[in-house]
Amino acid sequence: MSILCVGSVALDSVETPFGKAARVIGGSAVYFTAAASLFTPVRVVGVVGEDYPLERLDFLRERGADLSGIEQRTGESFFWAGRYHFDLNTRDTLETKLGVFADFEPKIPERFRAERFVFLGNIDPSLQHDVLDQVESPEVVACDTMNYWIEGNRDALLELLGRVRILMVNDEEVRQLAGEPNLLKAARWVQKRGPEIVVVKKGEHGAILFADDWFFFVPGFPLEEVFDPTGAGDSFAGGFMGYLASTGSVSPSDLRRAMVYGSVLGSFAVEKFSVDRLIDLPIADIESRLMQFRDITAFEAPVPQANV
Repeated sequence: MSILCVGSVALDSVETPFGKAARVIGGSAVYFTAAASLFTPVRVVGVVGEDYPLERLDFLRERGADLSGIEQRTGESFFWAGRYHFDLNTRDTLETKLGVFADFEPKIPERFRAERFVFLGNIDPSLQHDVLDQVESPEVVACDTMNYWIEGNRDALLELLGRVRILMVNDEEVRQLAGEPNLLKAARWVQKRGPEIVVVKKGEHGAILFADDWFFFVPGFPLEEVFDPTGAGDSFAGGFMGYLASTGSVSPSDLRRAMVYGSVLGSFAVEKFSVDRLIDLPIADIESRLMQFRDITAFEAPVPQANV
């Protein structure tokens, strides 16, 4: 089962204490699709400028991703440059140029509109509304957002919550959105406004899924080398949604497995700059790391001894 993904298709220049990369492909839609297409076909809607090297996306086409919804316009592509600090949890934005993305108005091709699974990348909530106005009764809509939209377009974001099934945010963002420092209470605040499921990403510390009457935590995978955390969250979302769409299910057991697949894909994404680690990633490596996750989280509870 395929996924409709709407988000940014960008060029990034990234500096970390462990290296740098100039004008590499990035953006929420690219990272998401690089991860999700390992499980299921993805149909992408976005916009790029005439400077964008579309041939660098050929690996996605080879996996069955439909990129015909990416419009190329006259002008420059969305560009972001940033520098990460030594702990890789904080970064400084050095430059942002919206280019043609500033006037992005998603146009969903007719053949994309009946998709059951929809992922709305981190774009203006007003544009996310526009996408949902064009699609035909999707069963699972997941959206991502950030503090910029929480501050700058809060009303549209709150209205959007009533139209999505899954909200994906980081821990800082959900606290800001709810005005509540406690993660569980913040997630419950969000759920009262629409989403059945809230996935809170905590970077290298993992992620928590909050459902109606249960929650599930998956840790971040311990890595010896991390080069570029830029697309970790979108890669997590791609692994999560890609697995769910491949099963066609959002049962509790599949949601739990999707969380682990999300964490697995996020862990691979940071091992190289841009999407380089995800381009030729063998399924066997994914399954191997999945088993490693099981080994580092599983334990046997001791049998209680009876009081005699």
